[in-house]
Amino acid sequence: MRLSMVKMNASKLPKQGTILLNPGGPGSSGREFLAGRDGPGLQIATGGAFDLIGFDPRGVGDTIPFSCFKNDSLRANYRIKDSVYLNSSDTAIGASRAVRAALAKSCEDNAKDIAELIGTGYVARDMMQIVDALHEGGLLNYWGFSYGSALGATVAAMFPERMGKVVLDGVLNPLDYFSGRDISQLTATDLSFDGFFTGCVANPDMCALAQLTMDAGELSEKVYGLICHLKYNPFVTGPDAVSDIIDYTFLKNVIQSAINNPSTWPLFATGLHGLLTENITEARVISLFTAPQPTIFPNNGKEATPAIRFSDVPRERVNTTSFDSVLEEFYATSKLLGDFFPSLPPSYRDWPFKAKGAYLGDFRVKTRNPLLFVGGALDPLTPLPNAYNASAGFEGSVVLEHGGYGHTSPFQPSLCTARAIRAYFVNGTLPATGTKCEPVFGLFSKNTTEDVLALLEIS
Repeated sequence: MRLSMVKMNASKLPKQGTILLNPGGPGSSGREFLAGRDGPGLQIATGGAFDLIGFDPRGVGDTIPFSCFKNDSLRANYRIKDSVYLNSSDTAIGASRAVRAALAKSCEDNAKDIAELIGTGYVARDMMQIVDALHEGGLLNYWGFSYGSALGATVAAMFPERMGKVVLDGVLNPLDYFSGRDISQLTATDLSFDGFFTGCVANPDMCALAQLTMDAGELSEKVYGLICHLKYNPFVTGPDAVSDIIDYTFLKNVIQSAINNPSTWPLFATGLHGLLTENITEARVISLFTAPQPTIFPNNGKEATPAIRFSDVPRERVNTTSFDSVLEEFYATSKLLGDFFPSLPPSYRDWPFKAKGAYLGDFRVKTRNPLLFVGGALDPLTPLPNAYNASAGFEGSVVLEHGGYGHTSPFQPSLCTARAIRAYFVNGTLPATGTKCEPVFGLFSKNTTEDVLALLEIS
């Protein structure tokens, strides 16, 4: 097996070792993460004295590439069909299940030889082989984001005596993840979206939506009303049938992207204002959120994501509750995104492969060095209770509470959070239990993550 990775050399001497990185997913490329625009910031955030390695897990990029389609045309058809939200129409639920069943059949026809060789348990073992090859004492240093936290919890549970400094940022509860029941991800989603509206009216010069009303509740009603309106009355901004027709599903996909990154909220607000006022020029801004981004390395995340996620969950752990009751529970948990996640449980049962190297143990262990969990009460996809629930199984670990919006700590950065993570990597110093960090800059600010990194470098 060829494990694809890139390394960024330490910028300071003496070198303190190497940190492995995973940006999440599952299915996201560690190579792209480090070699792209995030690399320099990650080096500053970790203190500069570590080599950094971004690797592509099995099934991602060139590491045992996982592909279910014979050509790009078939792949494109799947990606269009797979973007349906379950409340987008009366037929969406059946259509979604059919698309996932078709994906499973296509993967069985075209990728069955490798489908059982990918999964989180295998990746955890691969990570330790990277550590062995480094000849730096045999301990893993790691920073994992979102799904990368579930990967980190897995490797820590499998190899507790070999844990060095491990940061799990934006925490998935591993017990939920490996049972195929991720409803806990949505418990703060609507609260986070509320922050978009309160931040807007507090900063009207940076938020076009504030032109409509200075009441956050009224803005929220207008936008939720817009979402429903687009279900029956899509807004056309141009001739392209894919990127110029903004319907319910299109806007929901944009919201799911924007809510993760508060730095995009001024642009997002402009697009919403255009839709609400039928200003085509402004409304076209919405399409920027779905525009393909240039990549350095091969990207097959759309197929790798379900392959890894579904293969990770043993069938005996899949919730057998009726689909309708699961749907109701998701809807009740999040008005905003509850109709997206319920498409998953039936897919776990229908997926034809299970990872041979799956980790089937628990997540209660004492690691050689204590882990650092970073969680945010306002994180739209990995809320703070997940961090505490995961931390409870790892003796001696600490939860650092990050007060910013966005998915994982870098997206509304805090100098306090950044300093705590850097101190942990550089000195092994954990923050005091109960430490809470607030962002340097507020919502709808002109300041950027780079400004916070500059302050961190100065300090």
